[in-house]
Amino acid sequence: MLALRLTRRARPAVQLRRLLVASASAGTGFLLLCALGHAMTHPGSPGTSFLRLTWCAAPLAATVHFAVAVSRTDPGTRPRPGLAAIGLGPYRLMAVSATTTALSTLLGSMLALLFFLHLRGDLTGMPFDGAAADFLAASEPLPLPAALTLLTLVPAAASLAVAFTVRPRETKPPAEGPRRYGRFGAYGGSGARETFGAYGRFGARMRRTEPASSRAATVSTEPAGSRVAEAAPDAPTAPPSGLPWGTAILAAGLAVEAYASTATTPSAPMPGGLPTGPAAVLVGWALTAIGLALAGPGLTHLCGRLLQSLRPGALRLLAGRVLMEEATRIGRPLGVVCAVASAAYAMAVLHDPDADGRALGPLTTLGATVVTGCAVATLITAAVEARQARAGTTAALLRLGAPPTTLRGAAALRAGALLAAFGPLTLVVAELAALPLAR
Repeated sequence: MLALRLTRRARPAVQLRRLLVASASAGTGFLLLCALGHAMTHPGSPGTSFLRLTWCAAPLAATVHFAVAVSRTDPGTRPRPGLAAIGLGPYRLMAVSATTTALSTLLGSMLALLFFLHLRGDLTGMPFDGAAADFLAASEPLPLPAALTLLTLVPAAASLAVAFTVRPRETKPPAEGPRRYGRFGAYGGSGARETFGAYGRFGARMRRTEPASSRAATVSTEPAGSRVAEAAPDAPTAPPSGLPWGTAILAAGLAVEAYASTATTPSAPMPGGLPTGPAAVLVGWALTAIGLALAGPGLTHLCGRLLQSLRPGALRLLAGRVLMEEATRIGRPLGVVCAVASAAYAMAVLHDPDADGRALGPLTTLGATVVTGCAVATLITAAVEARQARAGTTAALLRLGAPPTTLRGAAALRAGALLAAFGPLTLVVAELAALPLAR
């Protein structure tokens, strides 16, 4: 009931993101039901029907990824002070977030079922009644348990993924840091106040004997105008650990694709409109997509570090530090977008309707639309989350007198750096992915 109330009282932007999740769930659910309809109309070829069901894994993964990104930006399930006092602890908020995601995806699954029954001709009174009756086996009774099992895949997978992502994590106690000096003496690095007169009145003796390098790193707790020491900038964040693994998996995928272009391996039918190619190509495509997703945060962090190299100014320094801070948040969705863009480029290169007379089928178009739309929407949602996370920093810069043009210039510089890094990589991966099927 609480999840339903939070869902109903959310802002229009939040409701729009949830409706997009429901739309993606509806598209994926309809593809799963169409695979069931193909199995009903072709009982003698279970292998082909299973392959159609396997092709639905890409829209399913894209929908789950998008649902997780939307749940992270939901303000209704964000931890806030005082919620534990009314029974909304971390585990309760995790359950509310998973339930909210389940409601959105269940709505999409219900719409997919209604549209499927409408195209079969089971539901009448609307346009296009029974438009796909032959394709969806309208003459056969619909196995309701099988249809419901397929429709629960998206809600179950999305809810479990959201619960795993937003689960409470134990934090380590903070390490002993530098001393802090305020109006009432010395404070330890962990925030615990020491004895009032331990180092003389107001800590004057400790400040006299402290080295200059250590004194510069101290943080003042005084109000503005009576500070003893200025706050030193935080140390740069550590680079994400997925870059070596992502690079290795990406190289393995490209090697598999190169092997498939020269060796004789069993062929596998591709979606409608694409030529038939070796089955090893599918393995190579999957490995390159995983490699790009894992290497995305590391490449984003590297872009931020390169922006700050060679005597940077305020603009490059600001853009680089923001990229380093947000590498994990926007790097993985950016890697997924690169993988989807490379696949779309390869499909555009391979698809030639004048040569083979085949056009992209409606189900192939729907699947490509779901995957592409979810990838782009996930990247936009991650950018919104990053903007919300640095809202305090942006407001502080504006209060200090930073012109808005500087902030917009830093954003444009970040976008240009990411485009310069990921654009050529996407084109190279796309060309190598299309090479085995082009021969």
